[in-house]
Amino acid sequence: MALGNGKVALVIGASRGMGRQIAIDLAKNGYSVVVAAKSTSDAQSAAAPFPPDPNSPQSTISTVEREIVETGGRATAIPVDVRDQASVQKLVDRTIETYGRLDVLVYNSGAIWWASVEDTPVKRFQLMQRVNPEGLYGAVFAALPHLKKSSSSSSSPSGGVGGGGRIVVVSPPIYSRFFRGKTAYAMGKVGMSVLTKGLAMDLERQGLKDMAITSLWPAVAIESAATRRLTLSNPSEARDLRKPAIFSAAVLAVLRAPVSSVNGLLELDEDFLRSDAGGRVTDFSGYSVVPGAQPRRIMPATLPDLTVAEQDDEGKRMDSAKTEGRAKL
Repeated sequence: MALGNGKVALVIGASRGMGRQIAIDLAKNGYSVVVAAKSTSDAQSAAAPFPPDPNSPQSTISTVEREIVETGGRATAIPVDVRDQASVQKLVDRTIETYGRLDVLVYNSGAIWWASVEDTPVKRFQLMQRVNPEGLYGAVFAALPHLKKSSSSSSSPSGGVGGGGRIVVVSPPIYSRFFRGKTAYAMGKVGMSVLTKGLAMDLERQGLKDMAITSLWPAVAIESAATRRLTLSNPSEARDLRKPAIFSAAVLAVLRAPVSSVNGLLELDEDFLRSDAGGRVTDFSGYSVVPGAQPRRIMPATLPDLTVAEQDDEGKRMDSAKTEGRAKL
């Protein structure tokens, strides 16, 4: 049976690069896929080459939908502006109207600006916060009721392989070097990882044993529109790049893994694939953009454990939703 047999995945940030690859591979594995982003186009235009360069502006959710459908998969392109919660809610509502359920949410949308604080204008900082942590929070908030329904109706055994209601976030493990030279960007991305940790605790406390949220991040730089610009000026840089397929493979491995091994996990794509839960993959040579190259790892070999000795000793827990009622915003 295919991994996603009868299930529905929503991939936000699916027009190019990693998001496109994730959407295509989910469809190949039996998921009906909603591909979402801001960019749309006339995917049926006879004048445009097809499929377009996956790292070019010509690759849109419209062309990704066509790629999936023409290879026998099910896909629907729905535009979204993650800075607008009404747009995000409409996206989730249309997903349910179209397919009747939602089982997987992948949040790949991202705004990038790597510079020092003094070289990061406030408007650029605000854009990154709106697209990165705020966009993720809004998507999760809108999707959670439907992901919970998926979990409760899942035919998988509690905590078993492939269970219902999965969220995968593109955000990093938390460690000090990540902040260097890109503080404003790191503030948002680390905030996304904090959401992963916190929501995982919520799910456990609520006894939702078939639900999980996981953060993944590349161990090696991935070929994308951003890295393409670097390699155009210095072609040798391509030796340090991997194809987006490695990240997509890690996403699929997370969805196959038992909830207990991935809920709240902040992990690197390569490291997860090497693990027992990820399939014990050891040969990554096929993912190199330049055949025979050994791309340089950009992430630490070991990462800090965020738990503390008195992990469960927090005193009396406050719940504003119960003491003051749910906020009506």
